[in-house]
Amino acid sequence: MATTMKDLYKEERPYEKCLACGPGVLSDTELLAVILRTGSAGETVCQLAGRILSLPDFEGLPGLCRIPMERLMELKGVGRVKAVQLKCLAELAGRMAKASAGERLCFDTPATIADYFMEELRHKEQEHLIALFLNTKNKLLREKLMFKGTVNASIISPREIFLEALEVHAVQLILVHNHPSGDPAPSLEDIRMTKRIGRAGELLGIQLLDHVIIGDRCYSSLRERGILSDVG
Repeated sequence: MATTMKDLYKEERPYEKCLACGPGVLSDTELLAVILRTGSAGETVCQLAGRILSLPDFEGLPGLCRIPMERLMELKGVGRVKAVQLKCLAELAGRMAKASAGERLCFDTPATIADYFMEELRHKEQEHLIALFLNTKNKLLREKLMFKGTVNASIISPREIFLEALEVHAVQLILVHNHPSGDPAPSLEDIRMTKRIGRAGELLGIQLLDHVIIGDRCYSSLRERGILSDVG
């Protein structure tokens, strides 16, 4: 039979520990155990949580964002229901972080743009290119994923980006994309693509304000690096 919270010794019960002292005192393993509620045959819920957080290539809480649903379902003691719960937990955490960052979001400040997209993009194993379309008052008109895969100058089509911009009557544009390596330093292809899109925007009267590259808890702004100053 699966081991439940009630089967644990009192000092090992994270649910009761949370009630007595608050969630801040719980370890990552204990927090996850509260969500899982039950362990598996011969394994406590805390042991199951610890095993999940120690998976090779998916260690720790960030691993929950990256691990495929199918891989979770294959784990002993997890199955379909717990796998769905865990992936929904990871998604909820990302949305909460984005909502919180959105309160401080300023399109003139690359750091706030990076904060806004950090939890959404830093765990992605493929590059994602997102376009933000703004009006003259820097109000966001539309946010759209334009491309997923290897981002480079020859593949990304300025035409698709500016068709979206014209549809919402945008006059300003910001590009955001991630580097799965965790290093946000712009590559030569990133720079070529940025300049190509910037020049196309000038012809249409749509200004490329910035291209922000997301790494692992860090970012790079091509505007701050002065790369956009010589787009023309």
